Amino acid sequence: MRSLKALAVAGAAAALVVGAAPIAQAHNVLVSSDPAKGASIAAAPAQVRLVFNEPVDNGPNEISVTGPDGSSRWDTGPTTVSGATVSVGLRNLGPAGVYTVNYHIVSEDGHPVSDAFAFTLTTAGTGTPTTPAAATPTVAAATTATTDGTVPVWVWIIAAAVLLISGLLVARRVSR
Repeated sequence: MRSLKALAVAGAAAALVVGAAPIAQAHNVLVSSDPAKGASIAAAPAQVRLVFNEPVDNGPNEISVTGPDGSSRWDTGPTTVSGATVSVGLRNLGPAGVYTVNYHIVSEDGHPVSDAFAFTLTTAGTGTPTTPAAATPTVAAATTATTDGTVPVWVWIIAAAVLLISGLLVARRVSR
């Protein structure tokens, strides 16, 4: 009877720890883009379009496109948001090579999301870039500033497991 009581207490404590864990909030994830990640294209599209799994906040969102030299900017105009789609205009692209799309968006829950991907222009265009990429926020800098202060789920799982095992050990010791 005592072991059953100890087991019930341990189970209740574990349930309390797991129940007190914050609900995991999913943040926006890129589900598609035009041009697509890793694509090889012969002609530049008029814009870069990113589609996320959830609506994007109208906060400070930015898409930038750098050329094969890593310093020239090929995006033009403001970054626009329409629901889960974020886009920016593109100049006529210039030299053939790898172009990098950097993006920094704000999820509807306020969490910033940053990443980058590349596509390859296979046929040189006639365009010229705008400003140097030095003005572009880097993905690494944006990513380091995205801590939202929540405790990772794995910490709660380990705490619950430790509590459960401790309760079982106490119950076993009491029953002897």
